[in-house]
Amino acid sequence: MQQTVNGMQAAELEGAAWRKSRRSSMGNCVELAPLPDGAVAVRNSRHPEGPALVYTREEMAAFLQGAKDGEFDDMVG
Repeated sequence: MQQTVNGMQAAELEGAAWRKSRRSSMGNCVELAPLPDGAVAVRNSRHPEGPALVYTREEMAAFLQGAKDGEFDDMVG
């Protein structure tokens, strides 16, 4: 099994199926990819070969729930 670490090159995540939100526009997007071990990789769509951050399913679930609950609404216009 491939070892994944934060900051690894996104290109090293073999077989990663990257996807972005339907609400994304103008190429400034965050992309996510589920990994075989259940983790989730995150990268910047403007730099697809650049670094990817890797989070556990639990970490992503906590972040997504916080976003749904409005915990980060003060960070955007």
